[in-house]
Amino acid sequence: MASPNSPVRVRFAPSPTGMFHVGNARSLLYNWVLAKQSGGTMVLRIEDTDAERSKPEWVQGTIDAMAWLGAGPDEYEGPLFQSAYVQHHRDAIAKLLAAGQAYYCDCVRTQVVERTGSEHKGYDGYCRDRGLAAAPGSAVRFRTPDEGQTVVRDLVRGEPTFDNATIEDFVIARGDGSPVFLLANVVDDMVMGITHVIRAEEHLPNTPKQQLLWVALGHEPPVWAHAPILVNEKRQKLSKRRDRVALEDFRAEGYLPDAMRNYLMLLGWAPSGDREIVPWDDIVTEFRMADVNPSPAFFDVKKLRAFNGDYIRALSTEQFISACQPWLRGEYAPWRAEHYDDVAFAAVAPLAQTRVAVLSEIVAMVDFLFLPFPSIDEAAWKKAMTGEALALLTEVATAFEKVEWNAESLKRTVEELGAARGLKLGKAQAPVRVAVTGRTVGLPLFESLEVLGRSLTATRIRSAIDRLS
Repeated sequence: MASPNSPVRVRFAPSPTGMFHVGNARSLLYNWVLAKQSGGTMVLRIEDTDAERSKPEWVQGTIDAMAWLGAGPDEYEGPLFQSAYVQHHRDAIAKLLAAGQAYYCDCVRTQVVERTGSEHKGYDGYCRDRGLAAAPGSAVRFRTPDEGQTVVRDLVRGEPTFDNATIEDFVIARGDGSPVFLLANVVDDMVMGITHVIRAEEHLPNTPKQQLLWVALGHEPPVWAHAPILVNEKRQKLSKRRDRVALEDFRAEGYLPDAMRNYLMLLGWAPSGDREIVPWDDIVTEFRMADVNPSPAFFDVKKLRAFNGDYIRALSTEQFISACQPWLRGEYAPWRAEHYDDVAFAAVAPLAQTRVAVLSEIVAMVDFLFLPFPSIDEAAWKKAMTGEALALLTEVATAFEKVEWNAESLKRTVEELGAARGLKLGKAQAPVRVAVTGRTVGLPLFESLEVLGRSLTATRIRSAIDRLS
C-alpha cells in the first residue's frame, strides 16, 4: 500500500468519447473531496488513446462539466493526456519482457477455443514457453503467477481476494504494439505518483491484474476504493442508451450545481444527523470512503428533482433572478429579446421561485408576460371555456375597466361575479386564467394580472370572448 506519509495524489481519468456521465461526476467528487481533505492533489488525466472515438470537444465538455460542479482549473493538476505517455507504456512492456514476466503470443481466439473446447474459458498459456520473438500481429501477455492469491485492500470493499490460478495470462500490448488499457492505466498512475485510485465498481475485476502489474514493475500498489455502481429504478446499471445520465442534459434543464453535487455525494454515503441537504463544506469535512456502502446506489431522478427544488427555494430572490437569466434571455426564451422586462420578472420572481423544481420551468411560468399573446394550451381551453365562461368573461372585461388595479381588488371582483352565478372562486377564475396566460396552472392569477397590467389583460380577455363568440 502507499506510504501513509506520502502526499495524497488522486486522479480523475475520464475518456473523451461522449457526454459527461453522472457516474463520472460522482467519481470526480469522491476524488476531489479526498484531495481537499488531505491537502493533496487531484490530477485530471484524459485517457485519449482511443483515437477513433476521442474528440477535442469531449475534452472541453469534461473541463466545462467539472467547472460547473465547482472543480475549476485551480482545483486540479492538468489536464494531462494519456497519449503523451506512450513511451512510458512501451518502456514498461519492454521491462516486463526482459524480466521474463511477459511474453509474445501469436494465438488467435479460434485457436484458444479449439484447444480448450470452450468459448468461455480464458487463455490457456500455450505460448508461455515457446520463446517467440516480436513479430507482426503478435500480442504481449503478462505471465500471471500460477500459485498464491492477490489481495486487493479496498477502502469500500474490505479485502477482495483472487486466486492467481484463476487469472489468465492477460494481454498488455496488442498485435500492433499498442498498450491496452490495463497496462497504460497502471503506468500512468506510477509516472504521475498516484497514491489513491478511487473509481467505479465496474473496474474491480481489473484490479487484481493491475495490482500484479504494479508489483511486477517494482512499485507498491495504491490505496484502492471502488464506489458502488449507479442503477435505475429497475436496479439495472445506468445506461446512456436507456437512462438519463448526461450531466450536460441536467445542466441544460436547470439543475443547480450545488444540488447535483450534494445529491451525487449521497449515492452510497450518508452524512451525520439523518440529513440529506448538506452544505458542501460539511460534506468535505465529514465524508469518508470507508463509510461508503458497497451496494448499488439508486440514481433517483425524482429525488434529484426534489433536491433541486429545495436548493432553488433556498436562494435569495436576487440569486434566483440571476440563475434564471439563461432561460429568460438566451436561446431557450420563446419571446423576442426586447420584449423581456426585468422589472416585470422581478415582480413575479418570488412567486415563481416557490413553484419551480428546475430552472427551465420558469419559461412556462412567465411567458404570458413577454409574449404578445399567450400560447394557448388547447386542452386547458377546452376544460375552462365551458358553461358560464363566455358570460363571465364578458362581465369581467367590463368590471376590469374600472376596478382598482391591484391583486386584492381583482380577486374580489372575480369572486363576486362568480358568486352571482353560483361559482366558487376556483371555477370563476379558470376562464380568466386561460384567457390571459393560456394555461390552467401557473403563478397566482391576480398577482400576475397586476404585473401584466390593465391594457394587456383587457386585450387578452376580449380576444378570448371573440373566440368563444
